[in-house]
Amino acid sequence: MGKQAKTAITPTRAEDYPEWYQQVVVASDMAEKSIVRGCMVIKPWGYALWENIRTILDKMFKATGVKNAYFPLFIPLSFLEKEAEHVEGFAKECAVVTHHRLEKGENGGLVPAGELAEPLVIRPTSETIIGDSFSKWIGSYRDLPMLINQWANVVRWEMRTRIFLRTSEFLWQEGHTVHETSEEAVDRTHMMLGVYKKFAEAYFAMPVLTGSKTPSERFPGAVDTFCIEAMMQDRKSLQAGTSHFLGQNFARASEIKFQSSEEKEEYAWTTSWGVSTRLIGGLIMTHSDDDGIILPPRIASAHIVLLPIIRKDKERETVMEYTRQLALELREKVYYGRNIEVEIDARDIGGTRGWDWIKKGIPVRVEIGPRDIANDSVFVARRDRSHRDKEGIARSEFVANIGDLLDDIQQTLFDRALAFRTENTVIIDDNSNFYNYFTPKDPDNPEIHGGFAMSHWCGSQTCEEIIKKDLSVTIRCIPLNNEQEQGSCICCGKPSKERVVFAKAY
Repeated sequence: MGKQAKTAITPTRAEDYPEWYQQVVVASDMAEKSIVRGCMVIKPWGYALWENIRTILDKMFKATGVKNAYFPLFIPLSFLEKEAEHVEGFAKECAVVTHHRLEKGENGGLVPAGELAEPLVIRPTSETIIGDSFSKWIGSYRDLPMLINQWANVVRWEMRTRIFLRTSEFLWQEGHTVHETSEEAVDRTHMMLGVYKKFAEAYFAMPVLTGSKTPSERFPGAVDTFCIEAMMQDRKSLQAGTSHFLGQNFARASEIKFQSSEEKEEYAWTTSWGVSTRLIGGLIMTHSDDDGIILPPRIASAHIVLLPIIRKDKERETVMEYTRQLALELREKVYYGRNIEVEIDARDIGGTRGWDWIKKGIPVRVEIGPRDIANDSVFVARRDRSHRDKEGIARSEFVANIGDLLDDIQQTLFDRALAFRTENTVIIDDNSNFYNYFTPKDPDNPEIHGGFAMSHWCGSQTCEEIIKKDLSVTIRCIPLNNEQEQGSCICCGKPSKERVVFAKAY
């Protein structure tokens, strides 16, 4: 039996997937746990990734007519109470401010003082506070549509947290739009879902399914919720983005009215949609391996790291000058709307330097030594391949074809993720096979099981709850443009007209 290859991350995915994920985050130097329970510190390498997400999505939003604004972090409790289903959905996650100052107590310590006349909820989402502004800004049909987005942080007091995937405070964008008709609002809901799908697949190399949520899985207060769902390497699903058709529910709660062209006062139709730093967790679990994270080039924190090889002091200036000039050439190149970003790592730390960048997931590593300089070439390694797979390339050829190289890495990652999802998506019509599919086979690794099961569902919430209780499996989505076919519900056996996507999920 051959010796098992040493990996940079322990445990491996196969040994302990949840712990593997935590170790990848640490090893990639993207984020760390905060002293504040349930919160995270996003470090520069991770924040650069979020900045790229924000820049690209912001441009995509604005191309559809959306403009940015900013709204208060604090929401009066009475605002949330206006929409009963909404407040019920978020009540257990709300952090509440009840005082506005600190004073010295009897024992000399600081105690809250100055009780507020009305408690303020720290923003879990902003439909109600933004709705209040919309009610003042909109008076006529001529003011519509109103298309607003904000980049912000939100707080949802989570009991079980995991960096990027579920934290008490996280970063996100939330879009909010107001329309004259239901049809326009529905069209906008689907439009933004399409933006998310395009972004996930074109930039994250993350294949996603699009569909609607069941009533029990909808956003609190929404008429319809649509989502993008991606398969992670433990075969669980991650809801990576959502777009909500809110009907007139929030318009009635916030009194968002307008004078129609027929001079009638009508309630507006609204939408909301958002993605968050959870996307980064999804990227990690879609592409990473047992050596660390792998960043798709179109979204990566940086594209290339240059690693000068200096064994003698007299070689230093020659090698560094060659490295600096190469960096300048590469930085003049534009790849997917941004200049190629190049890191130079001249640290004298031996073999661990290369491993640092492997764990950080940078798409391309380039070694430059005196022998390479003599041949006017570079030694190149791609992160999507084995760390042992390196090749010498003429400098001019490397610079000229860097865009093609990055695109090949991007496509390889997408194809790999799509093949994995296809391999782990099955059609199941038998109840016992369904239960067996979602039952872990390895008692030492209960996280690895199942995948996406395409099965019939009768539409009953009772059946949905039985499966969730028995297996912790939920209906991830009812696929858009779903093929209609007659079948029997996987739970109760009653007639069904379409298949839905069942999976365990984050």
